[in-house]
Amino acid sequence: MRTVSYLSIGILFGITMFKSEAASWFRIYEMFKFDSFHMYGIIGSALIIGIVMVQFIKRKNIKSFNGEPINFTPKEKSFSRYMYGGIIFGLGWALAGACPGPMFTLVGAGYVPILVVILGSMLGTFLYGLLRDKLPH
Repeated sequence: MRTVSYLSIGILFGITMFKSEAASWFRIYEMFKFDSFHMYGIIGSALIIGIVMVQFIKRKNIKSFNGEPINFTPKEKSFSRYMYGGIIFGLGWALAGACPGPMFTLVGAGYVPILVVILGSMLGTFLYGLLRDKLPH
């Protein structure tokens, strides 16, 4: 039953991403050229909703679907981890024309070449797992 609900949420997310043009390489291109507010509005809305929801979960002690408490573990503060990670993520996003969420939306919309990008992102994740201990964190 949970699988059906997760699948439904994923389909709704994909439809929303596609209809809002957040999966459009042209909108992403506009964003990186600072020509349009469209993507900044979508990202900003998601950021605000995320902040509000995390505060709501913390203040109301909301539990997970399994009845377990939801814990937010503070991350280690480090300039290099966020700077290098952000640069790599941004370069990949700019080169591929899509970040991870819209990549799967594009597959669902029939853009088969994005499978190469998904394969590359999976390979990059695998390599990170192998090299994680040797990287600055």
